[in-house]
Amino acid sequence: MSLVTSDEYYMKKALEEAEAAFRKGEVPVGAVIVAQDRVIARSHNLTELLNDVTAHAEMQAITSASNYIGGKFLQNCTLYVTLEPCQMCAGALYWSQISKIVYGARDEERGYIKMNTTLHPKTVVRGGVLAEEAAALLRKFFIERRNFN
Repeated sequence: MSLVTSDEYYMKKALEEAEAAFRKGEVPVGAVIVAQDRVIARSHNLTELLNDVTAHAEMQAITSASNYIGGKFLQNCTLYVTLEPCQMCAGALYWSQISKIVYGARDEERGYIKMNTTLHPKTVVRGGVLAEEAAALLRKFFIERRNFN
């Protein structure tokens, strides 16, 4: 499986998680963490369900992956997330020493790039993977939310 195909394949898994969040009334962001071509964690936003502002998809995935591998460092792991991480999640990813982050849509207002948040120096980042699909789901969510209220 080529790098591009692999990134798209796993981003589709993250999009499945985002769709699960959408169905629950959560902001539709999904994440999976992969190690050795195997999904070791999958998650989506749970901030409403848990009444917890820190329950972002990435935070849930970091905890799940750390439990799976039995350690706090996620070296040799890749995070696939449908939206560019915020500064809180980027900080947690920094401390996890994750090897690679692949995100879909940019978060032009609250993303780690806009906030000038630093990732671990060894972390490789690839953005824009299935960005339109991720952005479309977010747009649909917020349009429905505005029309509902």
